[in-house]
Amino acid sequence: MNTTWHEGPRLEPARRAARGMVCTVDHLASGAGVGVLADGGTAADAAVASSAVLAVTTQHMCGMGGDLWALVHAESGPPDTLNASGRAGSGSDSAALRSEGFEAMPFRGDLRSVPVPGCVDGWMALHERRGRLPLERILAPAIELAEQGFAPTTLLEAAIDRVLDVEGADDYRRYRSEGGLITRPGLGRSLRAIAAEGREGWYGGEFGERLLAMGDGLYQPADLRRPAADWVEPVGVPVWDHTFWTVPANSQGYLTALAAALVAGLDDPPASADDPAWAHALIEASKQAAFDRASVLYEGADLTPLFATEALAERRRRIDPDRASTVSPPVAGGGTIYLCVVDGDGMGVSLMQSNAAGFGAHIAVPEVGVFLHNRGIGFSLEPGHPAELAPGRRPPSTLCPALVTKSDDSLRMVLGTMGGDGQPQVVLQMLSRILQAGEAVDHALSAPRFTLTVPDALGFDTWAKAAEITVAVERGNPWEHGLAARGHAVSPRPWGQGLFGHAHLIDVDGPRLLGVAEPRALASAAVGR
Repeated sequence: MNTTWHEGPRLEPARRAARGMVCTVDHLASGAGVGVLADGGTAADAAVASSAVLAVTTQHMCGMGGDLWALVHAESGPPDTLNASGRAGSGSDSAALRSEGFEAMPFRGDLRSVPVPGCVDGWMALHERRGRLPLERILAPAIELAEQGFAPTTLLEAAIDRVLDVEGADDYRRYRSEGGLITRPGLGRSLRAIAAEGREGWYGGEFGERLLAMGDGLYQPADLRRPAADWVEPVGVPVWDHTFWTVPANSQGYLTALAAALVAGLDDPPASADDPAWAHALIEASKQAAFDRASVLYEGADLTPLFATEALAERRRRIDPDRASTVSPPVAGGGTIYLCVVDGDGMGVSLMQSNAAGFGAHIAVPEVGVFLHNRGIGFSLEPGHPAELAPGRRPPSTLCPALVTKSDDSLRMVLGTMGGDGQPQVVLQMLSRILQAGEAVDHALSAPRFTLTVPDALGFDTWAKAAEITVAVERGNPWEHGLAARGHAVSPRPWGQGLFGHAHLIDVDGPRLLGVAEPRALASAAVGR
């Protein structure tokens, strides 16, 4: 990893120029992806290889018990768009939860907040459509790390103690008692089954059998036979002489697109990201984009009316350049990874994989050692709500990978971040810094950020009424006093706090690729060849 110390604990982002590039939160995953590229694999092959390694080494953020979304730019025109988010089991019953006194989905410790995981189906779909190498080669690095062991990153080391009492956390208890490397034999066994049998080796194998038994009627065999991966239409919006692309509902990706369109259309947008007016404009645009998210975001929602000229103008009119608004979008953090890959042929992949919250539902499939996500917390328990928990339905999702194309439809960049409900705000800041303010991509990624938060947030308060919006800002920012003067409640936080995301990007604007990996993640790497 190419890093240097700067301003105390802050790190410069890992940055390399190359023909092929992989950026992830873990150098082991980035290295695996580049190895696949070196063997003639496509960006899709490398993305699956990197994602599989992260499922082994970074389970506090993601894993095979979670979901996946991806964008693939391979030719001109709209990108291939993959929704591999899981559906609620056939035994899901919102009325039963309400009868027990629940007003919102249980956050942890309850299988009813665990839709059927879609990650492995996402791998299979990516490989089938855009892959070249055999699965055995692609999954080999992840299998080796699971069986032979790996040293935990600083972030994983700090997270392990949260789940040592969870049934199925044997891999981590063994590491705590014996030291050495972390091995994950059950996961290695499952990865070998997937390499040999495809999705059947997972959903029809040891994992699927144990999930059905644990669910005791919550899931049916048909739920696991139904593929969770669908190719869908992306959301695209022209901004700053480029087109910004993201994934559609049931994802919140439209929030970045909508906020960018609002900022780009302001009469006198601030030109410098050092100006407090710049941060204020982006904060207010984020609020105007998100204030009605709870009512408009659900599987199958048609969000195109939000981008109509008059609808944009109405939201834009609510942005006061001098005062903070009282609109309160729901916001929170989470347990997610973002990775991106561009290969020598120009194919770009922007991918997110997630457990929802850190270590998901804190429920593991013991024999396999996979923690299950709690993405079902996005469901509503309001009777008749279009996102109400129901069998076979997908919950609203925070995952929103992105990419940008030039006016000739060629790829400009792939980018994204983890960070729960703050993801759209972090991506918006990177977009504006690079495309509007003309900043270098490494500075745009490492510069101080803001995110909107609320007091006592659990992590995903998607359906809660936000109380008081606070603008969390990283220390070292140039906006703090200017935002306070405009009426924002400003909360300074340490640089690098997880609230501000772990972002990566690869820029294609030049003769060679420029990859920038998130310095806040400490073990991240941009690796090229």
